[in-house]
Amino acid sequence: QVQLVESGGGLVQAGGSLRLSCIGSGTLFSITTMGWYRPAPGKERELVASITDIGSTNYADFVKGRFTISRDNAKIYLQMNSLKPDDTAVYYCAARRGWGQFTLKSIDYWGQGTQVTVSS
Repeated sequence: QVQLVESGGGLVQAGGSLRLSCIGSGTLFSITTMGWYRPAPGKERELVASITDIGSTNYADFVKGRFTISRDNAKIYLQMNSLKPDDTAVYYCAARRGWGQFTLKSIDYWGQGTQVTVSS
């Protein structure tokens, strides 16, 4: 089993920054891609950013140029700059085993989420 624990959420004014962290523990040997999801209107959750075990990254269009994902083994980080009120959400850390696309159906483990609130 794998446990994912997020931290770093909070309240920030528009234009500000936050850094989210996710630490994985447990049986990690086959974890490949890790990333961040958040709820979206009309969807269960939408991808924010992901990073593979060899450092390849993928970003949603709505965060490109503002958010940066990084990784140190089973720890991932999301540096969030130029935050907007629309970024307000619970951010969930996610991880999958094996190779393939990092989609909702492929996720094997979820964290409990960390709340990000951006005031205008």
